[in-house]
Amino acid sequence: MNGRVDRLRGSLEEPLLVSAPANVRYLTGFVSSNAAVLVEPDRVRLFTDFRYAEAARAVEGVEVELLKRNLYGSLAELLSGRIGFETSGLTYASWATLTAGGAELVPRPGLVEALRAVKDESELRAIRAAAGITNRVYDALWKEQFVGRSERDVAWRIEVLFHELGAEGVSFPPVVAAGPNGAKPHADPGETPIGPGQTVVVDAGCIVDGYCSDCTRTFATEPLPDELARAYEVCLAAQEEALAAVRTGERGEDVDGVARRRIDGAGFGEAFGHGLGHGIGLLVHEAPRLAPDSGDVLATGNVVTVEPGIYVSGLGGIRIEDLVVVGDDGPEVLTSFPKELTTVH
Repeated sequence: MNGRVDRLRGSLEEPLLVSAPANVRYLTGFVSSNAAVLVEPDRVRLFTDFRYAEAARAVEGVEVELLKRNLYGSLAELLSGRIGFETSGLTYASWATLTAGGAELVPRPGLVEALRAVKDESELRAIRAAAGITNRVYDALWKEQFVGRSERDVAWRIEVLFHELGAEGVSFPPVVAAGPNGAKPHADPGETPIGPGQTVVVDAGCIVDGYCSDCTRTFATEPLPDELARAYEVCLAAQEEALAAVRTGERGEDVDGVARRRIDGAGFGEAFGHGLGHGIGLLVHEAPRLAPDSGDVLATGNVVTVEPGIYVSGLGGIRIEDLVVVGDDGPEVLTSFPKELTTVH
């Protein structure tokens, strides 16, 4: 298990019940909709049900225990004493079941997530590969017809391109948001045809070996209204300045502040309401965060997005997002599609 369990053990005061699927996968490589792992000082037990028996037995370094499909009902009969649990990975119902069975559950939030935040070389290879496919999707996409097609049609085309280029799947449903719909940071693609003189925000990513990519570019269909054209220039300047600030030892709130000051100074402060970026890995949103309320400090091996946005209600939106690996000397930028305003037809 390449040292991950050993590193986790160094932070434990009691056995830890790992129940979040991404954390189970990170520690063991096991992928299942019904599994839990108990990390103890001298062993690791993997609990699942009959449906996953063959896959579980192929996992090295764990003791496999097959339980009933009601996993936590069975665990309540097995576990007792003081046991740490993941506050974000255990439902209240499961907590109540285990507690009623005699386990003394102690909240231990974020222990595995802290390990996951710093990627090893195998993880970085997968993320670089996912980013490479994403770059190729954007290279193909901008050459296609936009005007007259629905957002939903373009979003579906993005999924097809990811499939054709070898991705396991998309890391989230692609966002294609044209005109006023682009003023919603997480817009759902609709059936309204994309028109001329609009921005089209495209946010997409894919999965390779379980690891995600994420990239946003904003396109233009013919010349834009002056306010959107200026917003694009401001957003791009903010994005590039913040990108240059991403390095080991910097605080997430400070990097966010670099972009926010530029956007505030141009009069668009109220139109940038979300954080600058987030970590990415087995999940598309994970630690660390770049945001005004972030307490995170960047470390070598973090992978984060840098994605300021300006959203003008009733008119359109701008977001420009790169995916980067944090290093001592600055970021390794994984997203290569040009950020200068690209016109699509």
